[in-house]
Amino acid sequence: MTRQTWQGRAPSKSGLALRLLFILTIAILPLGLISVYQTAQVIEESRELSEAALLDRTQKAAGREQQLVQSAFGAADAVAAAIPVFRDDQATCDSVMARLVAADDNFSFAGFINAEGQITCSSTGIRLDVSGTQVFRDLMSDPVRRFNARPDEALPMKSAMGVTVPVIVSGTPVGFVTVAIPQDISQALLEDHGEPVDLVVFDRNGEVLSMNGDGAARQDVLPRNRELASLAREGRQAFRSTNRRGGLRDFAVVPIVGDEVFLLGSWTPDNRQAWLGMGEAMALYFPLLMWVTGMIVAYFGLNRLVIRHIRRLRHWMRLYATGEHDLSDAQLHNAPEEIEVVAEAFRNMTRRLSEHERHREEDLQEKATLLREVHHRVKNNLQLISSLMNMQIRNAKSEDVRLVLGRVQERVLALAAIHRQLYMARNVGKVRADLLLRKIIEQLMLIREHDAEGNAINASTNFDVVEIAPDQSVPLALLATEALTNAAKYCAAPPDAPPWLTVALTAREDGTIHFSVVNSRRPTDADAEEHERVGLGTRLIESFVAQLGGTSEVEDRPDRFGLHVTFELQDPSEDDAEA
Repeated sequence: MTRQTWQGRAPSKSGLALRLLFILTIAILPLGLISVYQTAQVIEESRELSEAALLDRTQKAAGREQQLVQSAFGAADAVAAAIPVFRDDQATCDSVMARLVAADDNFSFAGFINAEGQITCSSTGIRLDVSGTQVFRDLMSDPVRRFNARPDEALPMKSAMGVTVPVIVSGTPVGFVTVAIPQDISQALLEDHGEPVDLVVFDRNGEVLSMNGDGAARQDVLPRNRELASLAREGRQAFRSTNRRGGLRDFAVVPIVGDEVFLLGSWTPDNRQAWLGMGEAMALYFPLLMWVTGMIVAYFGLNRLVIRHIRRLRHWMRLYATGEHDLSDAQLHNAPEEIEVVAEAFRNMTRRLSEHERHREEDLQEKATLLREVHHRVKNNLQLISSLMNMQIRNAKSEDVRLVLGRVQERVLALAAIHRQLYMARNVGKVRADLLLRKIIEQLMLIREHDAEGNAINASTNFDVVEIAPDQSVPLALLATEALTNAAKYCAAPPDAPPWLTVALTAREDGTIHFSVVNSRRPTDADAEEHERVGLGTRLIESFVAQLGGTSEVEDRPDRFGLHVTFELQDPSEDDAEA
């Protein structure tokens, strides 16, 4: 049985190309980060400039609206300053208000509201009580200059927006002057800007006050998914989105009057914005493209200069490992000088190793030939000694002398069988134990083929194929000779059966070898064998078992007697190491 030793596989390692790519990635990473940072800075500045330009265009579009509101405040301030003079003269007050509206087509109404919420004079001559309106309550709670996004909530006319200025006498507010701007005037100011733009005036509540173009389509020009009220809360801003028609537009929101009224401008996207988007994408993709290009160049360059030559060298090594020793013609093509030096060193090494291997094979063959010759001569000498002893046995007159010489002759023949087996074996460092035992049994059965009563002994064997070291073959052969001699000597026919003898050699799974010799006997022969078991043969068997490093066990039954020996198989290479 061959004992196998399994070794764990070495952990997998990354190749040279992957390591180089990793190192280059680390080297290029700072450059990529710097590029991304600088490009991001440029893009951010460009975006800010673009948004500022867009807001400036929208602010210019809102200029006339702002001028209209400022003129309304100016007119209201002038009237408010003169109100204390003629507020009690309603006719004069109505005349002043009427001349103010008549002098400027941008105004649709002017009037004075006293502290009790009564319109005491107006450009139209109407008298109203507005004390219950929310607009008046807000004016009284905070009497400051105020812009009204929807003055028609307090006045009986359609107006887009209006202004209110408090009238202060001796530090006390005595009323308010209000001037209203009609919706058609506000809308007309949003037209004709010389470029395609949608303008929408709305208040902080998201209510559209006026717009250019077709008022019926006002909802279509507003940004999708963005409410005007939220835009008013966010204040001045610029963004890109789609309108409710599905078109891509640039939007800008600028305040016209404080946080009360705002102008939304919807512009056709500028091509610079598209380039800005491309630049923003390039900020990410350019370093990535630079990395990919560098990795491709590095990989193919490394493969061309190094890896393909290393693979070629590896192929040579595998060929050499499989027995192809003639690599003198192996060449690399256009290899760098450093790798060519390695290749030449490998070729020189293979030549030297091949030469050493050839000398070693010759020495081994010579050694094997000499050993076989030695075993052959020893075997011949032992057979010659056996022949001389056979002659001496025939001439001996004493039966005891013939018996002793016969036992010695059997031992000599066992040694001769060992040397014959070593001479015939292909590998002189190993002995087939099963063949050796068969030869010993054949020699012994030629001498002792019958028991004491002349009955033919039925010998059977059960051998596994076992190879042992020469150091174990000698004690095993002598052990088998002594055990078989005793077994054949005391083998007897049991009741109603012929005499039998069984020899077994078994290789077990635990690596041990089990050798057993069992013979039949008659119960009456037990006393005679008891005397033999304390004789020279028994002591020799114990000595041979000790040389094998094994253990023995005796099976003593009325109808049989057996010897069982178990020993560990010695690796034949250990003999070579010791030699």
